[in-house]
Amino acid sequence: MEDKILIKIEDLVKIYKEDGEDSEETRALAGVNLEIKEGEFVSIVGPSGSGKSTLLQILGCLDRPSRGKYFLEGRELNHYSDDELAKVRNEKFGFVFQAFNLLGRVSILENVKLPLIYAGISEPERTEIAKKTIAAVGLTDRENYEAAKLSGGQKQRVAIARALVNAPKVIFADEPTGNLDSKSGAVILKFFEELHSKGNTIILVTHETYFAESAQRMIHMKDGLVKKDEKVAGRHTHGFVK
Repeated sequence: MEDKILIKIEDLVKIYKEDGEDSEETRALAGVNLEIKEGEFVSIVGPSGSGKSTLLQILGCLDRPSRGKYFLEGRELNHYSDDELAKVRNEKFGFVFQAFNLLGRVSILENVKLPLIYAGISEPERTEIAKKTIAAVGLTDRENYEAAKLSGGQKQRVAIARALVNAPKVIFADEPTGNLDSKSGAVILKFFEELHSKGNTIILVTHETYFAESAQRMIHMKDGLVKKDEKVAGRHTHGFVK
């Protein structure tokens, strides 16, 4: 059985322009073509300014392309309204960022429940779902702690739980180990590998070679284009950290 194409982009261009008639244009993406299959673990790598984070933002419906087409599960998203794209993000995607993006003075439990509130799930049900998801990342004993009081590694585990709580089709991660020490980063890597082993589609932007090589596939970007798209030979595998 042929693997299902989950994401497809055609001739994707993104141009940023400063305010003013004579301002210069910055072409962050210069015509990207890409397909990602359901269940793949893909890393996107490249030097600063290569367009990798811009690509992730557009794939995650956090930004719109200037030109080109984006298909998700065979549906073209280019003409969706902002509200329709927000619905896609909440129902289909989970996000993990370098800066964690947690509410510091709010408990872990309340942070993880946020996507479920936007989804309109009742309070008793969202509490139950959030508790199970927090348990999956090993933080049940801290679920009532304020997020600001956690270590960097623990904050990123909360961010992973929040990304997973709505059972997304795709998990997007932008430099998820960038603010962590090597030990905490290795723990987060193992979480992502376990998530992939359970069938999640993961799209990861990283400058960490070891993390990138743990994916099935590496997409190398430069000057807003895909320069190389390769399967990862000798892919690392790790057990799940309890």
